[in-house]
Amino acid sequence: MPTLQRLRAGHEAAVLAFERAGRAYFARTVPDRGDAYFAEFAARHRALLAEQAAGVCHFHVVLDDHGELVGRVNLVDVDAGSAELGYRIAERAAGRGLATAMVAEVCRLAREAYGLSALTARTTTDHTASRTVLERNGFTVTEHTTVAGRPGVRYRRRLDPDPS
Repeated sequence: MPTLQRLRAGHEAAVLAFERAGRAYFARTVPDRGDAYFAEFAARHRALLAEQAAGVCHFHVVLDDHGELVGRVNLVDVDAGSAELGYRIAERAAGRGLATAMVAEVCRLAREAYGLSALTARTTTDHTASRTVLERNGFTVTEHTTVAGRPGVRYRRRLDPDPS
């Protein structure tokens, strides 16, 4: 069973390998991170951990049954009970419900562990898989926008308290 773990220093090499291996695949649907991202990765990873320690972001990695990193699910720009959701799943793990399951888990954590009341997300209108993940997790379209110069949509989901 895949697991979700909070990002930590020990994930640095695996995250870098994941991002390098998936660079071309991810660039088909989201803006490329650029060469500087990879050249300055160690400093970037430390900065992410500092943001997480400050509570302004919550970063997670997705590990498969063998403990290999196959995805990331992040909450960024935490402010006034809300955050923006972002995620990416390795090509070899895509299309099997992993993104849907891990986004559901992060929504639960956002409410129960991080005390958030709402999440937003953005994707391009032609990224059907991403739109499906969001809609299966209770996100609704709030506006049409642009994402990296392409037609896109913004989503929102309220994180209502667990009724039990």
